[in-house]
Formats: sequence, C-alpha cells, structure tokens
Amino acid sequence: MTVSEADLETLRVQLGRVPRGVVDIAARCVCGRPTVVLTAPRLPDGSPFPTMYYLTHPAAVRGCSTLEAEHLMEDFNRRLAEDPELAAAYAAAHADYLSRRDELGSPAEIDGVSAGGMPTRVKCLHALLGHTLAVGQGVNPIGDLTLDVLRERELWDPARCSC
Repeated sequence: MTVSEADLETLRVQLGRVPRGVVDIAARCVCGRPTVVLTAPRLPDGSPFPTMYYLTHPAAVRGCSTLEAEHLMEDFNRRLAEDPELAAAYAAAHADYLSRRDELGSPAEIDGVSAGGMPTRVKCLHALLGHTLAVGQGVNPIGDLTLDVLRERELWDPARCSC
C-alpha cells in the first residue's frame, strides 16, 4: 500500500482539508486521481472512525448528494423491507465491510458498526458507493444500485474522468 505526496495533495484539494488516517487509495479515477480513500479505523488523534471507504471524488460526491437530496434512500429502504434477497445481500455487505476493516484494526467503540446504515437501513449513499468502488460490484447491492443510478442519470461514471 502506497500513498504518494501527490495523492495526499489531491485529497487535500478534494476534501478542502488535510486528509486524516489515510492508509491507501482504495479506488482511483481513470486519470489516476483518488476516488475513494481507505481510512484507518482509528484516526491519528485517537478518534474511532467507522467509515473505512471514504468517497472523495468531487463529482461522485456531488452525484450522491443529489440522489440523497432527492430521497433515493427512502426508495432503497422500502426495497430492503420488501425484498428478502436484497436485505440478505445487504447484510452480507455489512459483514464484508467489518471483515475488511478488522484487517486494519477494530476499535471497541465501533465494534459491529460499518457504514452507510448497514446492515438494516440506507443512510449514506456516499459510504455505500465507496464500498462498491473499493471492492468491486457484486458485494454491496445498495452501492451497486447507487452506481447504476448515477450512470443512468449521467451524474457520474467511474469509466470517464470528470476531475
């Protein structure tokens, strides 16, 4: 795992602040800039931080913010309640997230807490998309659905640079 000074500077610009707890770049734009940062489960100041896959790409962040403002999460929550297969896959995504984070450490304060509302509700599309982009499609069904909607609506597509 390597994070270059150029990566850290790009993250600083993307986030508007100095990045904290960066372990690696979990996903990159086709141009090579960071899209998702892999963040330590405990920040340098000692704070626990459950969001291991942190979405940083400005266009992807804007796209997720648009979908959240349009209440797409309500639709996804309804689907989770009505579709046992989707709910089971989402619960499996939660377990995957925790398993991967345990490889970096497991602060007691966030034991059993993943991100984005997993395993029972959809709370943050940014975190769920970050999971999908970091580990690939087929693991987090809500992250996958979010990516599909972003592409369909032409809000963001990881196959095209929009940096």
